[in-house]
Amino acid sequence: MEILKDLWFFMKDRKKFWLAPVIIVLLLLGILIVFGGGSAIAPFIYTLF
Repeated sequence: MEILKDLWFFMKDRKKFWLAPVIIVLLLLGILIVFGGGSAIAPFIYTLF
């Protein structure tokens, strides 16, 4: 959680708020890949791509 706090302060101090949507999308894709890889919903996720 320390890295998220550091990232937030970096974006806040340097006015780089445009990075927030990029980071959120990357985190969501990572979560989707992790949970979709070994679960019963994997065939449905793979049809999206």
